Amino acid sequence: MSKFFVGGNWKLNGDKKSIEELANTLNKAKLNPDTEVVCGAPSIYLDYARSKLNPNIDVAAQNCYKVAKGAFTGEISPAMIKDCGVKWVILGHSERRHVFGESDELIGQKVAHALENGLGVIACIGEKLDEREAGITEKVVFAQTKFIADNVKDWSKVVLAYEPVWAIGTGKTASPQQAQEVHDKLRQWMKANVSEAVANSVRIIYGGSVTGGTCKELASQKDVDGFLVGGASLKPEFIEIINAKA
Repeated sequence: MSKFFVGGNWKLNGDKKSIEELANTLNKAKLNPDTEVVCGAPSIYLDYARSKLNPNIDVAAQNCYKVAKGAFTGEISPAMIKDCGVKWVILGHSERRHVFGESDELIGQKVAHALENGLGVIACIGEKLDEREAGITEKVVFAQTKFIADNVKDWSKVVLAYEPVWAIGTGKTASPQQAQEVHDKLRQWMKANVSEAVANSVRIIYGGSVTGGTCKELASQKDVDGFLVGGASLKPEFIEIINAKA
């Protein structure tokens, strides 16, 4: 069985002082050893976060580019990420898609390159509010998932993060039933379009205003294999979320 997976996405937050304080809090905490924990730090602090966190807590970059090096001002590559001792990257986050205009195709290319270079990928998908209200949630997330799946050879290195965009940072959380329903549909899609073995083994995690208050009931859902946590990952309550299955 794969471990329950809890990622913290720090987004554009933190400085050396606050990262050191958060690292000290997490390092001293009693964390469920059956949960895999990954902290997504801003790229400029990847090295620093890696040096401050205990080895049982992994670090993720929040994005990367689709090639190893070259004339791509402002980008970072999987090779550079690995050189900092970091093992994961978050790709396709809704803020990358909707604020920075990243296409499904580009995200797929990034996924392929990151995996070829030995990084684990937290691949994000999710519908916007108008899409949910129009009843096309499945259509949207299946299309996004297809661009990811077409670029994956080894699924053991991929975690799929379902984050309904309307629930990110809004305080609105999908109900446990809403989350379970989409996770179940995603697993069925994987069964039909990838393989039954992958559908059964891939971790599908939920993101969107996960808090200490909402995490236990969400974690109890059959097809929720963990969380991608935004704002709460910067606070001590992240420990409660890590221990949601304890």
